[in-house]
Amino acid sequence: MLKTINTRRSVRNFRSTPVSDKDIRDLLEAAMNAPSAVNEQAWQFVVMSGKVLDDFLSINGNTPKSAPVAILVCQDLPAEKAKGYSVQDCAAATQNILLSACAKGLSAVWTTVFPYNVKAIRSLLNIPESVQPFSCVPVGYSAEGEKNTTSRFDEKKVHRQSW
Repeated sequence: MLKTINTRRSVRNFRSTPVSDKDIRDLLEAAMNAPSAVNEQAWQFVVMSGKVLDDFLSINGNTPKSAPVAILVCQDLPAEKAKGYSVQDCAAATQNILLSACAKGLSAVWTTVFPYNVKAIRSLLNIPESVQPFSCVPVGYSAEGEKNTTSRFDEKKVHRQSW
């Protein structure tokens, strides 16, 4: 697992090769097995490709346009048992998507959902008002070649017992 964590890098340029439904399901399974505050699992996911993904990109422009598929991670606010913790649940789910993509030989990048675009995104994807788009993870096969996979560990940033 440490090798996957150390070699995962953000990729923003993808080949047009499709990602299989099984791979997407595996990424979603990894997301849904992320740690969750009081096991609330306050997340929902929208898988986008084709025209829907193109329309999403025209609204939320920071997502790479070459990805064949993207997973929108959303906070399911009514599912929160511990108010305010769905953001942590969704962050953990997003990280699990990134790590599982790397482990499968896929590439991905964590992108934001701009707050001023939420209304248009809700309209496009029929997302209820009680659900908050959190992050978007484009997934595919890298068109960027090898990335630097040197560990980022820095002992100077570790404090033991106190600062």
